[in-house]
Amino acid sequence: MLTTVHHHQRVLLLHRSPHFILSPKPLHSFTPKCLFSSSIASKPLTQPPTTNLPTSQILSIHHSLLTRQLTAVEIAESYLTRLRIAEPKLRSFLHIADEESILRQAEEVDRKIERNEEVGLLGGVLVGVKDNICTSDMPSTAGSKILDGYRPPFDATAVKKVKELGGIIVGKTNLDEFGMGSTTEGSAFQVTANPWDESCVPGGSSGGSAAAVSARQCVVSLGSDTGGSVRQPASFCGVVGLKPTYGRVSRYGLVAYASSLDAIGCFGTSVADAGILLQAISGHDRFDSTSSMREVPEFISKFTASNILESRPLQGLRVGIIRETLEDGVDANVVSSICEAASHLEDLGCSVTEVSLPSFSLGLPAYYVLASSESSSNLSRYDGVRYGNQVTADELTNLYGESRARGFGPEVKRRILMGTYALSAGYYDAYYKRAQQVRTVVRKSFKAALDENDILISPAAPSAAYKIGEKKNDPLAMYAGDIMTVNVNLAGLPALVLPCGFSEAGPANLPVGLQMIGAAFDEEKLLRIGHVFEQTLKGHSFVPPIVPAGFGS
Repeated sequence: MLTTVHHHQRVLLLHRSPHFILSPKPLHSFTPKCLFSSSIASKPLTQPPTTNLPTSQILSIHHSLLTRQLTAVEIAESYLTRLRIAEPKLRSFLHIADEESILRQAEEVDRKIERNEEVGLLGGVLVGVKDNICTSDMPSTAGSKILDGYRPPFDATAVKKVKELGGIIVGKTNLDEFGMGSTTEGSAFQVTANPWDESCVPGGSSGGSAAAVSARQCVVSLGSDTGGSVRQPASFCGVVGLKPTYGRVSRYGLVAYASSLDAIGCFGTSVADAGILLQAISGHDRFDSTSSMREVPEFISKFTASNILESRPLQGLRVGIIRETLEDGVDANVVSSICEAASHLEDLGCSVTEVSLPSFSLGLPAYYVLASSESSSNLSRYDGVRYGNQVTADELTNLYGESRARGFGPEVKRRILMGTYALSAGYYDAYYKRAQQVRTVVRKSFKAALDENDILISPAAPSAAYKIGEKKNDPLAMYAGDIMTVNVNLAGLPALVLPCGFSEAGPANLPVGLQMIGAAFDEEKLLRIGHVFEQTLKGHSFVPPIVPAGFGS
């Protein structure tokens, strides 16, 4: 099952709901709940002083465009200025789109509005794309030297859907090579810094996508999540990260790492923005046989402003807090933040109980056996002949060996070796087969827990962001940091991470993320609960100090 770099004649079916294609004309006489009705400040990135609508940069931009208070060009120029200022410090992007191209696309949005034509909800919204997701007009390197300069002949389905709704791809974000890592230090090109503390990692492997949204270099971004690569960097960077159910979003055009675990996910500064982006990219795709044919719900209808919520808006919901995620090895500040988040959910009307998942600790070794085994197979295509940069050699076997030796980084080589070993004769049953059996146990334990609870909660990571270089030479310590997230991928479930507090360790307060886990294809419930939690959480501002006052808050 290959989801990358195969170019076919494609017919892309896009489900266009009425909520996503809005004409500017009706706004003069009718303003739906999901659009702002009050005056917007001159700065496009400041939340308008409205009291009856949810926090959302996408909805704010959309409303300001359709009411002609701002132009798409003005919005694009504002974000591009912000990107240019922050990029030398953060290095979130491996490739930034040509400025003229971005402004031309913004001008086209403005012309549509002038002609009273339909404008997609992502019209004029600048979107970052992780560099392992194919884009036809920009390089797609997967953070690896072996694909340096590679330009796909097609867009990934998710990218194509974003463009069809008017989104503007601002650039390709940095990542650990082929998505294998938890810090973005594994990129073959550069190391990305955390917007909250430039001496810390942003998480990984989607660290560039998380950092770009956190620093307001773009409005939203796409990442990929194989074992936590959307959720852990969302926690480290203080943004919202959404990993959908396996099959909810097409993987066509995603550079394959572990095909049974990979998922394209979303980053935003609010739950509403992450949910709107997910709805834009979801749906069945005939170019990915694993994509689900289930109807995509109207996620946007779940987002309500805090002032019109009931006093206990989550009354009757059952929340299970996973006991094993708050035990030894988890930072005390993280445990404290998660317990405060649980108390906040109780204040909102939820009943919170402790849930034990005895198989939880088994997920980490099973994940690394399965992911490494699948990567060993998937990455065999990069041989210097069909894909990737080629090394000159006298013999074919030397060409293969030298091309891969020079093209792959140390972590990728390590996982290919581990995976090849696990699949080899004599060891298959002991490693790969047993890991698949553990995966079944993990799925069953999650199902039993979710039969008794609406959602499960846990930290997104055992600690807040740590220093660049702190774990680079200790792969086992880095792998252990994935304990909170890998089980969700093994079970194929959706999960939402949103900031819930801060860790006070060190000179800088660093954000802590709360992970909410739902039943398969129940992103709707996750988004509703997450949105209410976010809208009612008091006393915290999750805007990093690198962002100027009022910009995108």
